[in-house]
This record gives sequence, C-alpha cells and structure tokens, in this order.
Amino acid sequence: MDHPGSGRLAHAPDDHPPIPRARVGVVLVNLGTPDATDYWSMRRYLSEFLSDKRVVDYPSWKWQPLLQLIILSRRPFKSGEAYRGIWNTEKDESPLLTITRNQTRKVAEGLEERYGDQVMVDFAMRYGNPSTDSVLKRLQAAGCERILFFPLYPQYASPTTATANDHAFRTLMKLKWQPAIRTVPAYFEHPRYVEALANSVREAYDAAETPPEVLVASYHGVPKRFLMEGDPYHCQCQKTTRLLREALGWEKDKIQTAFQSQFGPEEWVGPATVEHVAELARQGRKHIAVVSPAFSADCVETLEEIQEEIRDAFLEAGGETFTYVPCLNDREDHVAALLAIIHNELGGWV
Repeated sequence: MDHPGSGRLAHAPDDHPPIPRARVGVVLVNLGTPDATDYWSMRRYLSEFLSDKRVVDYPSWKWQPLLQLIILSRRPFKSGEAYRGIWNTEKDESPLLTITRNQTRKVAEGLEERYGDQVMVDFAMRYGNPSTDSVLKRLQAAGCERILFFPLYPQYASPTTATANDHAFRTLMKLKWQPAIRTVPAYFEHPRYVEALANSVREAYDAAETPPEVLVASYHGVPKRFLMEGDPYHCQCQKTTRLLREALGWEKDKIQTAFQSQFGPEEWVGPATVEHVAELARQGRKHIAVVSPAFSADCVETLEEIQEEIRDAFLEAGGETFTYVPCLNDREDHVAALLAIIHNELGGWV
C-alpha cells in the first residue's frame, strides 16, 4: 500500500479501483441461538442444529423423516418455553448472544490496545445469526486477507469445534479469493483459562451462605461411541477437572465430573449430571455446587437446564443448598485468557 488506509496499491495506475487496506481478522465463534422463541424460529434453529452430521451422524434416510415429521413437530414448543424463561427481554435476544457480543467487544478493545487498527474482531454463530458465512465474507470484504477463527470451546469435540471449523471452510469453498485462515485449537489446559476457572469457583464459594461439600463439574455430554471412535472430548473434560482441582489445591473427593444434556437411545458418557446430583443428595451431601467448564458463556444449558432441572433433581432428592458457578462469560480474567491465546495464535501475522 502507498500508506495505511490509502486504498491504493503501491505502483498501481491512477485508475486502479480502490481496495481496502490489508488487515487481520479475528472471529470468535459460539454454538448459536434462535432469533426468537416462537415455534417457527425455534424450528428453523433446531432443524439446522439437528441436521448437522457432526451432531447427529445417523443416515439421512433414517434420521430426517424422524426429525422433520416427529421431533420438530413437538420440540420447538418445549425449547421455546425454555428459552423464554432465560430470554434477554431488554435486547430481545438470547443471553448467549448478549454475552458473546460483550466478550467480542472486550477482546477487540484488548487487541486494539496492542495492535492498533491492524486487527478487526467480530463474532459468529455456527447455527443461527450472525452466521459464520456472513461474518467471514464481511471481514474479507473489509480487507482481512488473514483470519484467525476461534471456536469458543475449551475442550475439542467433533459436534462443537469440528463443525464450527467445517462451516468456516465451507464458506471458503465458495470464495474466488480465499483469505488465509488459522483455527484455534482446544485451550482447556491453558494456564490463564484454568486460573480464570479456579477464580470463578473461589468467588462463588466465598459468596455462598453455606459452603458446598462437593463441586460437580458438569460438561455437555456426547455419545460414548464418539469416545470409542477417537474424539478426545471426554478425556479433555477429565483433565480439565483435574487441572481445576489442582489449581484450587483440593482433595480428589471435593470435585467430581458429570455430563448433561443427554438425548436419544444410545449410551452416552457418564455419569449423567441430573442423576449424579440426586445420588449425592441421597448419600447425605446436602450442599453442592455445579460449574460448567465446557461452556464459555451462559446459555440455555446452564441457565435453564442446570439452574432448574438439575437443581430441582438435587433438592427433590433431599439436597438443601445448590450453588451455581456462572460461566466465565466476559469477566476480565477470562477475556485476558482469550487475549493470551489470540496473541499466541497471531504469531507471524502481526
């Protein structure tokens, strides 16, 4: 370029059309959100989500009739009710969208402080809006010849990290001029992430009226078959729990691992959180806490499933106090962890 922001290539003729100055893009990516809680908005969202072969890998001839004719005739009503219970009515959007936007703003501020206007930051969703396709194309049009694609999943799993990356590369397949792209790997063992997680637990325990006897680390479940087929998610979840315990300086019996959100007939990794917390109550553990290390932002699985369904299962089985440890969301130590990861992954680009 002649000089930053000039819109002209060095040595280009005067009549050369202006082009944006080359920059680097960073895209934070989360799972997704429906646009609204009504039946058709929920149906569109759930159809996109449950039609993803990374999420449900049954043959289409078997799965799609069941999904479109039976599951999606009923499930949007139930899911819509769950979303309405947690909906951000002020902004008319899901909490996941609100939180991801806040995370993006703070990350952008941190990157601007270090790199000036060399780096553009945006966020996208794998399902719903803003779509991965639209965001990648917008960044390319703005001059981002290199893009760092950051799925906000601390532990790698094929139904989360892999499908987010798949979708990014599907967008590239449609572009005549592809930007160079890097994908951020799982960061469950990054010291800054573990530190932020431990800080969030300490703060929740300090604020609890009755100290919890056990902390349950509840991760989103996956079919056990995925583990047998080489998906590292289950192992990375177990290691996350261990690293968190070590950061807290606790004995082994003070923190336990469980998995939530199971559906379908096949065997899933376990134990199931909803059953596990009830069993803890029956064993005499009357005061527990639950943390969700696999979620970078609070969402329907944490705000509705954990704080309602799982909490109720514990109390109905004889538990007395249930403490929920919020996701890391846009707290400063979490943003600092994301920035540290991004700085490392941008090596050689800025």
